[in-house]
Amino acid sequence: MNEDAGLLQFIIALLIVAAKALLAIIIVGIPSLIIIFYISSYIYNKLFGKKEEKESSKKLPKGFTLIELLVVIIILGLLAAIIVPRVTGRVDEAKIETTKVQMKAIKDALEQYRLDNGRYPTTEQGLKALVEKPTVPPIPPRWKRYLDSVPKDAWGNDFIYISPGVNRPYELRSPGPDGEEGTEDDIDIWK
Repeated sequence: MNEDAGLLQFIIALLIVAAKALLAIIIVGIPSLIIIFYISSYIYNKLFGKKEEKESSKKLPKGFTLIELLVVIIILGLLAAIIVPRVTGRVDEAKIETTKVQMKAIKDALEQYRLDNGRYPTTEQGLKALVEKPTVPPIPPRWKRYLDSVPKDAWGNDFIYISPGVNRPYELRSPGPDGEEGTEDDIDIWK
């Protein structure tokens, strides 16, 4: 159930990021495209446009030339090159926030375990003690199921749990985006 809640929170965070990106594209991108299109059309017509002959009574329908279409495609490509990196950075931020929310849920479950049993699960028992009754001593006297399953962080890595911790009752962290423990991108419950 908590895994579903974490997934739902991740999806909501992703939708918020996508909505913000879409709003930015609508507010900035579309007016910019219109202005750029009119400016490029004006410049093109000044450089390459043919002057109309007054004698011609027959008007031809206007359409876009290949060069005009190429100019618009290039401009769209440049705008995409500017906007896409900003949006992908938001996805990483959403994954970090999702991992922090999952860690908070684990912390709450660990606190409930301690209240029921007088201690936190040992390192050997691990976070699995929140899902299944431990068979490794010390066996908890009033164990109950605290989580439906042991969650993984937003990158699919197992959380690191050590009990007792250094100057803390336990350590709980995620190896972060790179999946390696002990690097700068690790996410710690106590920080």
